[in-house]
Parts: sequence; structure tokens; C-alpha cells
Amino acid sequence: MSERFLDGLRRTLGENLRFASIALRAHKLRAFLTIVGIVIGVWTVIAMVALVTGFNRSTMEAFSSFGTTLVQFQKFEPRFFGGGHRPPEEERNRKDLTIEDAEAIARLAPSIAAVSPERYLWGGSKVKGNGKEANSPTITGGTQNYLVCNNWTMRDGRNITDVDVQHLTDVAVVGWDVVEALFEGKDPLGKPITINGRRVLIVGVLEKKGAQMGGSPDNIILIPITTFDVFFPQIKNSRGDTLHIATIPKSPELIPAAIEEGTNILRARRKVPFNKPNDFAIFTAEKMITQMTAVTNAISGVMVFIAAIALLVGGVGVMNIMLVSVTERTKEIGLRKSVGALRQDITLQFLTEAMTLTGLGGAIGVGLGLLTALVVGAVSPLQTATPLWSVLLGLGVSLSIGLFFGLYPALKAARLDPIEALRFE
Repeated sequence: MSERFLDGLRRTLGENLRFASIALRAHKLRAFLTIVGIVIGVWTVIAMVALVTGFNRSTMEAFSSFGTTLVQFQKFEPRFFGGGHRPPEEERNRKDLTIEDAEAIARLAPSIAAVSPERYLWGGSKVKGNGKEANSPTITGGTQNYLVCNNWTMRDGRNITDVDVQHLTDVAVVGWDVVEALFEGKDPLGKPITINGRRVLIVGVLEKKGAQMGGSPDNIILIPITTFDVFFPQIKNSRGDTLHIATIPKSPELIPAAIEEGTNILRARRKVPFNKPNDFAIFTAEKMITQMTAVTNAISGVMVFIAAIALLVGGVGVMNIMLVSVTERTKEIGLRKSVGALRQDITLQFLTEAMTLTGLGGAIGVGLGLLTALVVGAVSPLQTATPLWSVLLGLGVSLSIGLFFGLYPALKAARLDPIEALRFE
């Protein structure tokens, strides 16, 4: 009995799909124009999910490269967007952080394992060596703790030391991009280079991290912070965000304690009243990832809203075209009923046609979304990713639209009186 039932169901479904394909072939242009909204809606969803998923992954990798336990104190609040815009006046009027602040944190914060005061020259550097010039690497002034606080490891040679910092030694640890640019990947240890005309000796090479979020952390040169202040006094003497204090706790569980201890020490040194907010900023990888996720979620919400409108328009179009189809095929419906077709047979036939129509639109939208993700991934550094659930969601939503908006026309067809339908002109 069950086998006969399943066999009958398969035959019925196959017959309805055949009718649906005949109807689509008979009105190709009309069918295409009907599903444009479905295509755009599903395309938008698939492409949006691919881009947002890829961007979130790139963001997590980029911030995790600093170290998931990094806690950094700085003058200005970290910002992702709005480069070139000046910070608010309240932030510009804050006192600069100092190396003495970093030393106090290292001395008084029991939860913190290492402290790294850091200064940066972003762009504008002319680095030459071996008869070649590097691509304007970031010049960083730091201490022996820079590597551990910023999740770097040595590839060759040695790190800068406390002796280098105390004696203003002209030594440098370089990233892999600098090695490739100046020495074509050959051993640079012991070789001299110049930074804006100042000579330093390469004593170490950092392990390669790779490109992240469109940039390369490997395009870096680390020199002692005291040497940095001699080379670039304008950075120290400016009123910008001249010093960052990077710290790491003794264990991941101590991150909240490290933040609290560092905050209390800086508030006390900077004489911030108990009822006033901090006059410095705190950067953590987790906090930045959370903020970026909130931004991408908001963008996703807008895109989903746009896609929903397109799908709604597409669904209304499907209902209209199915109502037209019912009118055009009234005699056919009367004929089928006169030879024994039941209401559920007619309903299932028109629902199958509607779902075939929207399913085809969904498949085209999924294909375009996947193609968009591939193109973006090929021409940009963004690592796009298309989860399987987004493809299934796109197809499921398109079929559901066919079911929902095709139900009324299908029921209208099923309720037609066979005698009146056969007389229809």
C-alpha cells in the first residue's frame, strides 16, 4: 500500500513538474520578468552573507594577530572609519601618556606579565639598503617586550634588548616585507640600512604574518624607543597619540584584572577625579572585534531589509502571473476536472508551477551570489566565504515565496466549476 502511494506521488509530482516546465517554456520572457525580484533578493542575501562572513573572518584574524590577550592603553579612542578626521576636542586636550606611565604599570600591576611602551612613524619613511628602497615601512620604537606584547616571534637573529634601549643603540629588527624588498629574501643579519638617512644595523628578522585586511603587518622595522626619539623627536613632541602602552596579562583569565589595575594606575598618576571618566582609551582585540561585528551586523540588517523588499515585489509578481495563468488556462482546468481531477490535484499543479518559478529564480540568485563572492575574492584582499546555510536559506526562501504567493491562485483554480470553466471564452 505504501509503495503504491509513493509511486503515485512520484508520478503526480513528475507530471506537475512537466506541466510547469511546459508553462515556463511557453512564456520565457514573462517568466524571467516575473522572477527578477526573486533573483535580486536572493542574490543580495548570498552576496551580503559572503562579504560579511569574509570581512568578519579577516577582522578576527587581523586583531587576533596582535594577540588575543593584548590590553593597550592609548590617548585617543580607537576608530575604524573616518581616517583624516580629527579626534574630538576632549581627546585632543588629554595629556600624553609617558614612558614613566608604562614603567609604573609594569611595577605596580601584579596581573600584568609584560609592558611595552611604543611609538610609531606611519608612512613617510625612506628606508634604503643594499642599493634598494623599501616600500615606506612602519617604523616602530619599542622595548624588548614589544614582540611578546604584540604576538610576534623571531625568525632569525635576536630581539632588541634592555641594553639597546638604555644605550640608544642603532640596531633594528625588520619584518619579512623589508627583507624581501631590500635583500630579495637573503640573509640580512649584520647588514646596515638607513632610515631617513640614519644608519642602523639589522640584528633580527621577524617571523612572517602575512597580509591582513588589505595591509601587511610584515612591512615593519622595530628600533629601540630611545633611538626612535632621537631619530624622530617630532613624534614625541607632537600633541597626537604619541605613545601606546601595550600590555599582556599573566593568563587570559586575568584580562579584566589587568584592565582594572592599569586603569587605576593611570587614573592615579593623571589625577583623574573619582567621578570623572578616564582621560585615556583602552584597546583590546576582543572589544574591537565586538565593535566591528556590531557594525557589520547593522549593515547586514539594511541589506536584508532591501532583499526582503525585492523578494516581496517578486512574490507579488508571481501571484499576478499565476492569476493570469489561471485565467488563460480556465478551459484546461475544466477539462481536467471533467475527467476526474480532484481539487487537491489542481491546487498541487499550480503550486508546483509557482514554486518551480520561484525556485528557478532562487537558483539563479544563488549562482549570481556565488559568482559575486568569487569575483570579489579574486580582485580584492577580502577573504569572501559562502556558508552552506546561506545557500540553503536562499533556496528555501525562494521556494517558500512560491508556496505562499502561489497558494491563492492555486486555490482559485481548484474552486472553479468545471461546467463554467469549459464554457469560458
